[in-house]
Amino acid sequence: MDYDLERFPLLSYVLHQLDSDHYAPPSMAVQQTLAPSFPFLSDPQIMSSLTQSIPTTTITQALSVLTSLGSRPDPSAVSSARSKIAQILEKDSLSPEEAAKESEMYAGVVRLEEVHDNYEKPLKDLEEELSRVYAMSVESLLRSREEVNEKVVAVLKAAESGEVLEKIDLSGQELKLLPQDFWKIVGLVSLNLSCNNLTFIPDAISKLKKLEELDVSSNSLESLPDSIGLLLNLRILNVTANNLTTLPESIAHCRLLVELDASYNNLTSLPVNIGYGLQNLERLSIHLNKLRYFPPSISEMRSLKYLDVHMNEIHGIPNSIGRLTKLEFLNLSSNFNNLMSVPDAITDLTNLRELDLSNNQIQAIPDSFYRLRKLEKLNLDQNPLEIPSQEVAKQGAEAVREFMRKRWVEIMAMEEQRMGVEAERHGDGTGWVLWGTSMVTNLVSGVTQTIGFGGGSGGDGGDKKPKESYFYHQI
Repeated sequence: MDYDLERFPLLSYVLHQLDSDHYAPPSMAVQQTLAPSFPFLSDPQIMSSLTQSIPTTTITQALSVLTSLGSRPDPSAVSSARSKIAQILEKDSLSPEEAAKESEMYAGVVRLEEVHDNYEKPLKDLEEELSRVYAMSVESLLRSREEVNEKVVAVLKAAESGEVLEKIDLSGQELKLLPQDFWKIVGLVSLNLSCNNLTFIPDAISKLKKLEELDVSSNSLESLPDSIGLLLNLRILNVTANNLTTLPESIAHCRLLVELDASYNNLTSLPVNIGYGLQNLERLSIHLNKLRYFPPSISEMRSLKYLDVHMNEIHGIPNSIGRLTKLEFLNLSSNFNNLMSVPDAITDLTNLRELDLSNNQIQAIPDSFYRLRKLEKLNLDQNPLEIPSQEVAKQGAEAVREFMRKRWVEIMAMEEQRMGVEAERHGDGTGWVLWGTSMVTNLVSGVTQTIGFGGGSGGDGGDKKPKESYFYHQI
């Protein structure tokens, strides 16, 4: 069986163009991943430059050896073999010869992995070289066709003359890509590339070390480069209205980020560690996506003041949302049939001024809701509300807060009365002891559930006792 070249998609494509009799075309899936990053591959001039870059002898030899070697060992098998060798060498009871003999079988697996690495290295290097040749060829092609935008040319000329450029606005120029020299303008602080036809952002953007504001909204981006995590001074990032399905994990390295707008995309999840890195983030707009859950780390965004998650598919809100104590604006509306409850911990957001829970399936809000004393705007429309009633909900935040306060007082009074009856029944004060014990139990339980994702099934805090959030607050 021939060696599978699809680990090197660009090389696979170019080799097929060079010699279709000996090299099969890459699969449709691979070709679809190539198209956004290399939109000019079909151009004869570009392909000619790429095929001329192929060292055929070197490639033929490497592929011949890799084919004869067969499949790579399973990564877990290699890891296990390395571990076994280490264990054998640590045995004091074995002589060096005995240890070598005992580890010989495992060493074979490791050696096979290393041989694969050695012969795949020229393929990997060539893949990178082809990418570089492609970028240079496209730039040359566009210049020769005079397709480079006049504003881009003016920017490049200004940079070449030594002018210090800190702010560039190329929005609405119908740009499909930018020349390689553009990414050498290392003094850039603000870059606006919105409303163009960009399908990818090259890794070279990492050269813009001073960049603080980046707007690539309203393009055709399907991904962001991992190198975006090297923009350590980035404060504002706008990627709204693209075709993104994920954000790179490396975005968590942009620790100075205060605003992130990734709305109007196709995001199905957020990076797992996003909250651990973006602890200075103040505004997060992720509405009109396909998000189902929040990553646990979102509770680490302690500077967050604005969170808009409307028009997603959110199934549950973690109890740990209560840690976002600086939050002033929260929009969880229009998650429709997916969002059925909100946890008690939401009432720990005591700085909240605006809350939109409309167009969901919420039947009751937490009994401790009256604690949101700064809440000015509340929207509970289009929910099957029972607590409070629809009539009360329509009267606004103050009316809902007052209703829930009275309800809380009634709950406490009924509980106290029940415990009093219990005390009289025992006649020895046991009931009051039980009352006090109940208070302590609720307090401890409240602290425990507020710390993590405890509460209800699916992390929505649905089975949390009504009083828990209140007692946690009293600590």
